[in-house]
Amino acid sequence: MNTSKHTELANHAWSVADLLRGDYKQSDYGRVILPFTVLRRLECVLEPTREKVAETVTRFKGQDLNTAPFLRKASGHLFYNTSDLTLKKITGDAQNIAKLLQVYVAAFSENAQEVLDKYDFAQQIKRLDKAGLLYQVVGKFTDLDLRPEVVSHHNMGYVFEELIRRFAEQSNETAGEHFTPREVIQLMVNLLIAPDGDALQVPGVVRKVMDPACGTGGMLSATDEQIRSFNPDATVEAYGQELNPESWAICRSDLMIKGQDPENIALGNSFSDPAHAREKFDYLLANPPFGVEWKKVKEEVEYEHKNFGDAGRFGAGLPRINDGSLLFLQHMISMMKPVDVKGRGGSRIAIVFNGSPLFTGAAGSGESEIRRWILENDWLEGIVALPDQLFYNTGISTYFWILTNRKSPDHKGKVVLLDARDQWQKMRKSLGDKRKELGKQHIAAVTRLYGEALQAAEDVEHPLHAKVKVFDNTAFGYQRITVERPLKLRFEVTEETLTALAAAKPVQKLPDAEAFVSAVRTLLGASWPKKSEMLMALNGAVTDAGIPWPTGAAFAKTIRDTIGVRDPEGEVQHIKGGAAEPDTDLRDYENVPLGEDVTAYLDREVRPHVPDAWIDHTKTKTGYEIPFTRHFYVYEPPRPLAEIDAELKALEAEIQGLLGEVTE
Repeated sequence: MNTSKHTELANHAWSVADLLRGDYKQSDYGRVILPFTVLRRLECVLEPTREKVAETVTRFKGQDLNTAPFLRKASGHLFYNTSDLTLKKITGDAQNIAKLLQVYVAAFSENAQEVLDKYDFAQQIKRLDKAGLLYQVVGKFTDLDLRPEVVSHHNMGYVFEELIRRFAEQSNETAGEHFTPREVIQLMVNLLIAPDGDALQVPGVVRKVMDPACGTGGMLSATDEQIRSFNPDATVEAYGQELNPESWAICRSDLMIKGQDPENIALGNSFSDPAHAREKFDYLLANPPFGVEWKKVKEEVEYEHKNFGDAGRFGAGLPRINDGSLLFLQHMISMMKPVDVKGRGGSRIAIVFNGSPLFTGAAGSGESEIRRWILENDWLEGIVALPDQLFYNTGISTYFWILTNRKSPDHKGKVVLLDARDQWQKMRKSLGDKRKELGKQHIAAVTRLYGEALQAAEDVEHPLHAKVKVFDNTAFGYQRITVERPLKLRFEVTEETLTALAAAKPVQKLPDAEAFVSAVRTLLGASWPKKSEMLMALNGAVTDAGIPWPTGAAFAKTIRDTIGVRDPEGEVQHIKGGAAEPDTDLRDYENVPLGEDVTAYLDREVRPHVPDAWIDHTKTKTGYEIPFTRHFYVYEPPRPLAEIDAELKALEAEIQGLLGEVTE
């Protein structure tokens, strides 16, 4: 089905909005259109076996038996409807349309009813009936041909997603939180599945797939289709979890129609109420919302981090509260299958991130520790940079992270970085922020390049050599050293230092604070190169005024800090034990590549400029970041000034000409 066809079907369904206008707010249109579209799809799917189900109902009538298995078998699906009603029949009795529609919905199997309940469908029927709109709305959907032979499951996903996008726009919601462009999913699944092509062709192969932020189920459906393209007889068990009820209902109904167990699609928050936590999966993939805070589940997440540690999902660390992306990744890693001693088992993960998880967070931060945990466990296989303006709700650049705990021998200890930012084509019509798309040729090219990344990175003659780089895991690690310089002071009594002295708490607590400051004021204008000389002079002035000189380390430090003035040529201050005291104002930090001798780095990079610098080794931290764009940066020299000047003069002449035309 081409884009215009699924848009045509979505337009047909959305045309109901013309009927709802006035009685419904724009933001509520989807609450009618989405469940009716689901209902019509269910009806069309069940149509071929309707009579067989009716015969089964008649055969078991009056018998106290659990007929559900027989009815499912008769329908050929995991759901059924036991009534002889259809939307078309219901429109034939306009007087009783609300009652008949309720009877029709109640005749569905419980799993199908549960989907419609999430839209509060019964309430919508009452509301439409009260407004006198129900007959017209039902009539609109009887004409919508959603039979599987006309609209495949894959293309039905496009229709649902187009409707959700429109609903989200009307509701000022974020459409991209609910679904991912299908061509992006296709590439993502290719990178996830492709290395396992041979294994997937084994007769009787079974694969379990999980998406913890499954939206309308596009990724689960695409993975199912891709695995079956290798082996039509493969068994794919799809699992998912979704927070948004409308998206969950569509995903559940879609997988139910395809013969998947709808109970595998859970409604709820993956962080605070994780479904399928005891399951392990072959493939995990997700497109979690970008930059969404996890404040609502902060208590549960922090409790698990603190009390379960490495036995829980979040033992490696917690990212900042305003971006839960790396929480999703940790959650997915916790559901990987272990690899046995013979190398069997294991999982592959694909997740979509914005740029933040690559580098946000300094050494020792939650984000850095999560990256460190992933890299030191050798799980990160590769990162693929995608074009910007690829998603519906954001124009920013995005990245695929591909992880696995069963790397091939040639990939062990290595990470592939692949730059696919130039692989796109312009859309004929923008959809939200989405102005670019991946064509089939782009998907094929990136998939092929990822598969041969190690060879392409080594072969300088490879046509795409510049688009791939391969690094050891340790290349992303660094030591964050604290570079200190000595505190150097000269000492003087000025109006400024007197004001600081008078404001200091240890001085204010003196019984004769004003007299003390007045005694020091007698030295206004005096200066000393050494602390000992300053203390002797101040002690003399205060004693001469008949005031006892205060004692104590806190007071001595106050005198030094207020009367002292930073001076590069001043006296070096020392702490107890004789070591030089560091100047916090001059403190600096340097990132030294992991494995490099930090002292040698200091001697080479720092001391030629500041010879008295030293490293405080007690503050050294190990961090990890992945500076993707830096590795692919290509310097472009600025244009010659003469060329810019000529262009400006040409523009100036053009403006003068236009102004001349206006004044004539």
